[in-house]
Amino acid sequence: MTEQMTGAQALVRALEHVGVDTVFGIPGGAILPAYDPLYDSTKVRHVLVRHEQGAGHAAQGYAQATGKVGVCMATSGPGATNLVTPIADAYMDSVPIVAITGQVDSKFIGTDAFQEADISGITMPITKHNFLVTDAHDIPRTIVEAFHIASTGRPGPVLVDIAKDALQMSTTFSWPPVMQLPGYRPVTRPHSKQIREAAKLIAESRRPVLYVGGGVHKARASAQLLEFADLTGIPVVTTLMARGTFPDSHPLHMGMPGMHGSVSAVGALQRSDLIIGLGVRFDDRVTGALSTFAPHAKVVHADIDPAEISKNRHADVPIVGDCREVLTDLIAAVRGDETRGDYTAWLSELNGYKQTYPLGYTSFEDGSLAPQYVIERLSAIVGPDAIYTAGVGQHQMWAAQFIGYENPGSFINSGGAGTMGFSLPAAMGAKMGRPDATVWAIDGDGCFQMTNQELATCTIEGVPIKVAVINNGNLGMVRQWQTLFYDGRYSNTNLQTVRRIPDFVKLADAYGCVGLRCERPEDVDATIEKAMQINDVPVVVDFVVHQDAMVWPMVAAGTSNDDIKFARDMAPVWNSED
Repeated sequence: MTEQMTGAQALVRALEHVGVDTVFGIPGGAILPAYDPLYDSTKVRHVLVRHEQGAGHAAQGYAQATGKVGVCMATSGPGATNLVTPIADAYMDSVPIVAITGQVDSKFIGTDAFQEADISGITMPITKHNFLVTDAHDIPRTIVEAFHIASTGRPGPVLVDIAKDALQMSTTFSWPPVMQLPGYRPVTRPHSKQIREAAKLIAESRRPVLYVGGGVHKARASAQLLEFADLTGIPVVTTLMARGTFPDSHPLHMGMPGMHGSVSAVGALQRSDLIIGLGVRFDDRVTGALSTFAPHAKVVHADIDPAEISKNRHADVPIVGDCREVLTDLIAAVRGDETRGDYTAWLSELNGYKQTYPLGYTSFEDGSLAPQYVIERLSAIVGPDAIYTAGVGQHQMWAAQFIGYENPGSFINSGGAGTMGFSLPAAMGAKMGRPDATVWAIDGDGCFQMTNQELATCTIEGVPIKVAVINNGNLGMVRQWQTLFYDGRYSNTNLQTVRRIPDFVKLADAYGCVGLRCERPEDVDATIEKAMQINDVPVVVDFVVHQDAMVWPMVAAGTSNDDIKFARDMAPVWNSED
């Protein structure tokens, strides 16, 4: 079909054709032509956010909750640069979003025109690909290519920057356009020889561990992972980005590895003789000091992105491919091999660590609230079918530790970039993508103050998320480091929220939300249950917790995972080597 229309109309029509139903954004001068036909669209809902960063994180939350591509839109200059943080966040965590930005007229590009910024150049290191469109004829094809790149291979963000005159000029719209991506061919099928090599190492190993990352969830491979673990009896650890991809309640699950991982998970990696890494980056927060990480282990590393393999840790068997296809082929290979490993002693050792060093926390004698207790009760009352989001810091780690995750994609957080302000707008996007789900944003009082203006968006748009503010009056994780490594010199971490500046209950009320406060352990259950009963407006719960609560276990940055502490100055006793 062909039709005459403006570039702006072609943009909206293309978005409709690729299946977009929600766009988060704010209009401005350069993108304004696109907002006119958007006004008439019956298929695309535009959500007017209060800050472009909120638009980007909402697009991420939408994408994570639905598996579809999230879309955000902003104008040129500062509108576009406000998207840089969520674009970088999406790049680190492999989240498929398309960011559409307006640009000054093509004849003004490079002249320092009003509200001009080279957003293509700025975001080049933090996007899978980006486009600068100066001809209206190219808009439909570019949109199709952008969505294809964002959602295939290793998912990630794509930027489409469109000059204002391209949006205003007339063009012939035809559909479907022909993509022109001759160099983009992501490999999804693993090589059969590498699968055989991996199966051979698995059969020979005595202390294997499945090190599962966010790539397994992105590949929608949780069912295959469960089948493979049950078939082999190999213990499983799930990273921060993979929480829920393998059920916490499964007897083979050893917990989350890394800086604030469980002793059983950290011990499983350190003492293994074979690590089967699936969709993982071997990043510093998991490995600790790389030179001492898993010293006796061979490595099978499967990832859809060949750049990740052997980037940090040498892979004895590298496998490039989609994790679902890798696991499917591994299941077939293991089933066809009569040699099976006996992991009885290995599982007994790991279960010993799990029983001896379980996750725990200290209650406070003055009757003040332990944040871990709040999140533990939230898990018990709300349950595993909800979606939980978190920003970065202590609240994020407690949410990863003390909520029982049984379903893939039920924990959405900022893992790689560690972005303060992520949680609330991500919860908004997740709730809009899955309106029937209960969505809780677990936030710190510091993170919450970076993007809480999106409560206005939630109220006006009818998005009844629930927010648990873990309010310790401080930038908690930074304060923890100051306690442990800076002799308690608390430089610029006290947020003064103990003086109720701001008062989060009044703030919630000002935004048209229901505000609740809880300061005592005996009130936690009733407060959560009251929040759960309110489903027509957003709810903000100010949980006032003790400022001295810390996240344990902990591996200090730059040290060996062998030096993990399960409480301050308390280290586990490892079993002697075989």
